[in-house]
Amino acid sequence: MAGSPTARRRRLSIELKKLRERSALTCAQVGEALDWSGSKVNRMETGSGRVQPSDIDALCRFYDTSDELREFLKSLAREAKTRGWWQVHGAGVPEWFNIYIGLEQDASTLRQYQCEVLPGLMQTRAYARELHTTGAHMSAEDIDRAVRVRLERQEMLSRPDSPDAWFIVHEGAVRNLIGDREIMREQLERILETTELPSVTLQVLTFDSGTYPVTGSFTMLGFPAPEDPDLVYRDGITDAVYLEGEHHVREYTRAFDGLRAAALSPQRSAQLIKSVVKEYSR
Repeated sequence: MAGSPTARRRRLSIELKKLRERSALTCAQVGEALDWSGSKVNRMETGSGRVQPSDIDALCRFYDTSDELREFLKSLAREAKTRGWWQVHGAGVPEWFNIYIGLEQDASTLRQYQCEVLPGLMQTRAYARELHTTGAHMSAEDIDRAVRVRLERQEMLSRPDSPDAWFIVHEGAVRNLIGDREIMREQLERILETTELPSVTLQVLTFDSGTYPVTGSFTMLGFPAPEDPDLVYRDGITDAVYLEGEHHVREYTRAFDGLRAAALSPQRSAQLIKSVVKEYSR
């Protein structure tokens, strides 16, 4: 079973949609049969509405499921109501990013391209604080919370069951001066330390890499259960987009493979980062 509350909610939505589609019914038809609105059924299938165990009972009777499946879905509904550790930080973590953290915690593979800043899962406290202080109108307390969450998220890379994480960063992100030279030196040293973890790979896409897929930053998450499809995550200043369709995942996988082919090898990437560290140490 998926581990985080967000992942459980997503799995529940997937299973409910599969049951309806196997019955060849629309949301409106299911809603009419159960004296619900079609929009309620849709919300349950998209994860935008809370699902009660009593709702699961009604749906399972209607779809004539096994007792085992009914109990499994009810347990998902109950456990989806629990709060993740990151949700206690309130306004320090926006709701649209809460969703991503919950999915990230349950991922078995992570593929990320960053073209402007260095990956959040590798950031130092000083680097992360500088980004939050400059990039958002947040109170000092909320900045503290946001930075704390970012640092706690990094622990996933050191877990025994850490995801297979592959990062590609543009050289501009490596050389872009965030804060001051001391902050950048420490940050790049942290990058080098993190890449020594067995589950972490990092490549640098240099300024002279030639033609490569132009995509903007994105993250792809894969999950251990085949019932949980991969997804693509892209965020902005005030919101985020989650792409789950096979076409989206296929095209972003192709783009990531193109970026990986154009970037320096992990070994040469480490050499480039070390050279920049020396520049900041002078």
